Amino acid sequence: MPALRDFAGRWQLTRCILDRRAGAEGRFEGTATLTPGGAGLAYAETGLLTLGTAPPMTAERRYFWAEAPGGLIAVRFADGRPFHGFDPATGTPAASHWCDPDDYRVAYDLTRWPEWQATWDVTGPRKDYRMESFYRR
Repeated sequence: MPALRDFAGRWQLTRCILDRRAGAEGRFEGTATLTPGGAGLAYAETGLLTLGTAPPMTAERRYFWAEAPGGLIAVRFADGRPFHGFDPATGTPAASHWCDPDDYRVAYDLTRWPEWQATWDVTGPRKDYRMESFYRR
């Protein structure tokens, strides 16, 4: 299974979004680049996001990935706040993040490396959606 350094580079990213509350679907097409810097990898994604029948819009997000004790990968928001961590050695790691009042749960699938997937289920008083992100070189 991959280690942190194996994620470095440019990935084609396709994301399918299902808003269960609104009964709407969305799609993101773009790239994710993980660039070595500091004590880890700067994660930057950019692309076009289409939600329902709305016109496509440019979307981006940034994180910082770092190695944590035991071979874990710690993911932080761009401003340094902790987001979640996962153990890539398991092949199918899972993690969660509580952002009151919302619950974010992710399941990674690294079993077809170097292709991989991250599936987020988000629930809360006003949120109920699933995002499936597919990464390939």
